[in-house]
Amino acid sequence: MIQGAPFRVGLVQMVSTPSVPENISSAAKLVAEAAGLGAKLVVLPEYFCILGMRDTDKVAAREENGAGPIQDFLAEAAKRHGVWLVGGSVPLACPDPGKVRNSCLVYDAEGRRVARYDKIHLFGLELGAERFDEAKTIAPGDRPCAVESPFGRIALSVCYDVRFPELYRALAPMDIILVPSAFTATTGRAHWETLLRARAIENLAWVLAPAQGGTHANGRQTHGHSMVVDPWGKVVAERATGAGVVVADIDPAFQQKMRRGLPALTHRVL
Repeated sequence: MIQGAPFRVGLVQMVSTPSVPENISSAAKLVAEAAGLGAKLVVLPEYFCILGMRDTDKVAAREENGAGPIQDFLAEAAKRHGVWLVGGSVPLACPDPGKVRNSCLVYDAEGRRVARYDKIHLFGLELGAERFDEAKTIAPGDRPCAVESPFGRIALSVCYDVRFPELYRALAPMDIILVPSAFTATTGRAHWETLLRARAIENLAWVLAPAQGGTHANGRQTHGHSMVVDPWGKVVAERATGAGVVVADIDPAFQQKMRRGLPALTHRVL
């Protein structure tokens, strides 16, 4: 577990468009804002670089692993601002030409990529007029991922993954859980905060969940409510809707105190 002084995190909330250059420009300004507010760990939402008119738009915008304007932006922005920067999800090429990996990429303060997590659980929904089937355009990952950082052990996940607590149990113990997301307005209203707080409570971990939040060009409405949840399950920072930045101070000593007082992670038998 991390030892030391508190540090500041920044969550970027966006209302991404079908234009990759436009989204990169917006993300650049918001990352700069978060860094200017003192954040040392900055996290972008799922689909920060493209939320297209059609599901296949992200396939057309895919990049080869390690090369492309989206990945170049993340590396350069991390180095320019001296922050750890997490690209909530980037469409990376996979063996199936009709699909992509929905990949969460982590860059250190020198602009080096230090982790990649491919979203494992793919969203599917048939509820009234709403229909989603990510499996049509996304190839699932097959490996959980956590990264050691100056801020402690960070578990990576993306959006729909938050409904599967066994993913996080496979990585426990961790200090921070990342959940970059693009929750629908419907499922977000019903479940978003409850799921995030549950993951924080059961892992006694900080949860950082930057989100898409607004009405997109394709008519999709995303829930927003980017939030930071502490290890006791309290929401300590939140932004309801619209593009912007959420910052919060993380105190490692608070987490240590909670884990000493309620050592639930040491009581696991399965």
